[in-house]
Amino acid sequence: MKNGTVKNIQEELLSDHWYTLKKVSFEYHKEDGSWEKQVREVYDRGNGAAILLYNKAKGTVVLTRQFRMPTYMNGNPTGMMIEVCAGLLDGDHPEDCIKKEVEEETGYRVNEVKKVFESYMSPGSVSEILHFFIGQYDEKMKVGDGGGAAHETENIEILEYGLNEAMEMVQKGTIKDAKTIMLLQYAQINGILG
Repeated sequence: MKNGTVKNIQEELLSDHWYTLKKVSFEYHKEDGSWEKQVREVYDRGNGAAILLYNKAKGTVVLTRQFRMPTYMNGNPTGMMIEVCAGLLDGDHPEDCIKKEVEEETGYRVNEVKKVFESYMSPGSVSEILHFFIGQYDEKMKVGDGGGAAHETENIEILEYGLNEAMEMVQKGTIKDAKTIMLLQYAQINGILG
């Protein structure tokens, strides 16, 4: 952001029940040199990390399925979403966070992960930056049942698909989660599974 692009920023807390929702009023410096008053709502849930676990020998990926209320409220009849493993940083370094999330959600303990990119996921209203990783898994890395942390009421189901099958699920609309689609496409474009 260029210096002087916005000024007179005022924040009003609307909610902090789960995360933080603020009403932000500010003046925006337009191209013609004039200043325009604008008002936006900004939802701050912190930053996160997501990972595509893949097994090169088997040509498979590990995904999860869990209930997501916002999708249910917007027409998803079951509220269930198929997704890559992901979680909020909660003050952790992105790499440390994603390794912890992988073990909690899938039961695999991965030691090596590779960051491939990062992205704002919904920049019009949500402040979150998501750090995207890939990492290899095999059966020797399975150290637990997964399913998510009990105190987080996640109830996660662990799934394993071939990459081609997962990409067909994207085409059919069975997989509709943006972070998952982005990482599956990354794997396909970069030949991660051969």
